[in-house]
Amino acid sequence: MTHKEKAYQLLHQKYHCSQALFGAFAGDFGLDLKTAFKISTCFGGGMRQGGTCGCITASMLVLGMALGFYDAQDRELEMYGNKKTDEFIHRFTEKMNGNVYCRDILGKDISKPEEMAVIRQDGLILQKCPTALDISIDILEDMLAEHLKDIAEDAMALEDIPETDEMHSVLKNMSRLKRFRRNVNNLLYSTSRSVAFIQFDIRKFKIVNDLYGEKFGDEVLDFIKNQLKECCNEKQYFINLRSDVFMVVTEYDREEQLLEFIHHLDAKIRKFKQVKLQMSYGVYTVEDKEMELRQMEDRAAMARKSIKNNILVNILFYREQFKENLYNRKFIEENMQAAIAERQFLMYLQPKYSIAQNKIIGAEALVRWNHPERGMIYPNEFIPVIEENGFVKRVDYYIWEEACRFIKKCVDVGITDCPVSVNMSRVHLLDDECIYKLSDMIERSGIPKELLELEITETADGQQVSLKALQLKEEGFTLLMDDFGSGYSSLNILLETPFDVIKLDRKFMENMLVSGKGRLILEQVASMADRLDLGLLAEGVETEDQIELLKNIGCDQVQGYFYAKPMPEDEFFAQLKKQNGK
Repeated sequence: MTHKEKAYQLLHQKYHCSQALFGAFAGDFGLDLKTAFKISTCFGGGMRQGGTCGCITASMLVLGMALGFYDAQDRELEMYGNKKTDEFIHRFTEKMNGNVYCRDILGKDISKPEEMAVIRQDGLILQKCPTALDISIDILEDMLAEHLKDIAEDAMALEDIPETDEMHSVLKNMSRLKRFRRNVNNLLYSTSRSVAFIQFDIRKFKIVNDLYGEKFGDEVLDFIKNQLKECCNEKQYFINLRSDVFMVVTEYDREEQLLEFIHHLDAKIRKFKQVKLQMSYGVYTVEDKEMELRQMEDRAAMARKSIKNNILVNILFYREQFKENLYNRKFIEENMQAAIAERQFLMYLQPKYSIAQNKIIGAEALVRWNHPERGMIYPNEFIPVIEENGFVKRVDYYIWEEACRFIKKCVDVGITDCPVSVNMSRVHLLDDECIYKLSDMIERSGIPKELLELEITETADGQQVSLKALQLKEEGFTLLMDDFGSGYSSLNILLETPFDVIKLDRKFMENMLVSGKGRLILEQVASMADRLDLGLLAEGVETEDQIELLKNIGCDQVQGYFYAKPMPEDEFFAQLKKQNGK
């Protein structure tokens, strides 16, 4: 992750600009974020009074840590500044068109409570501060690179820097990267052959460190570096970018030749001291040699990241769609914390209807994300990402709270016959936290427990579903088996789990309706539900023909676009009040 990416991530997590900027460089100085935040908060105190921009104060700290503001010959210079600080401030002031004070950049004074309220309400920090962050980081990286050039023109000179120098490893890595890019640049413009960027890392390297220790992990990395020295010729350049991420740039004539090189390398490094290692290789084949070097590196990185969870293959060539997918993922991860804090996540409600009564008998709570700049983001875009990184728990809790609040709103006007069901993501099956959360929400909101129903997908792990469902049933919750018919274990789970309602999966419904045999199966499922005293609800109902079939087989409860799409809660509440004569 680049300094800018780290800074943006921290800014979106509600850290102020001074913390975000210094936190982005913290790892370069061997500092953890907690320590870095303490330092930057003290150092950047003036910024909170509406004074100098926090990006300046944090940049002074970065420069001080990296370069050391010390001049034994000039005590005044040591105490009050030096050429490097003056240079930074001059360049920053020029790039920012003279705006160096926080109040000038934001257009509001953060030292005044009423103006701070406007800053928060309008999201001015996320709108205005990134420009100052970008400019600061660009200047810092440029100044640090120049400093490195002054003290270490090449790697041999760098070796003379004492190991005790806390910047030694940082400077050494910067020197290597600079030399690597210089060599790659020369290769691109001197060869008539094709050129490829190969970026790879060790899958689940953190587990290797956790199981065998960090010392063993360092030995693995040294082993890979040594194998790369043996495998690569003088026109094949490699570098250890960070941790377990490596890059190789090579010439080639045919794609088969390129793959042969990767397979040869993989055979050399896939095992170390009886420990099997699995790599993920992302490959970008250069099409435009005028493209910036970092863009080429980024494309190889995109391919590498796109393959990390694919257990069948470990080599992937870059495709343009990776850029959009990874940018979208990055956007979601950077904005998800703010989405909770700023209530950008919205609860939509999709009505459940009784065919016979032609009336609303309940609703399912669904999540939507209305971003202030990007607009509506739909679940298929962000749910897979937050499921993977675990943030789905917080989103679920948020929607559960919203559902409880809505139910209380209904009860307060006398509507007590409209239960709302909420979805339980599979992460909730792993611990008991969800039970405590649900019980607490219901107690605080003062609603009847039976009005908050729980939907658990049948495609989740069968044993875990059964165990969790038994616990929830003992707590008195109404349970719906979501997506019945979408997997292979529906009947087994139904046998072992005390569900109250079966929800027929949309695809299951569609498949059953295309043949006589399918309709017979659907009839038997309805008959089975009736004999087991289970409710039956069909979702994804969109046509009059589907309604007629469901009526004929005895399925009265439906949900789908035939009756209504998911809608904002105010719109649903209005329909509910009208139906109840309120």
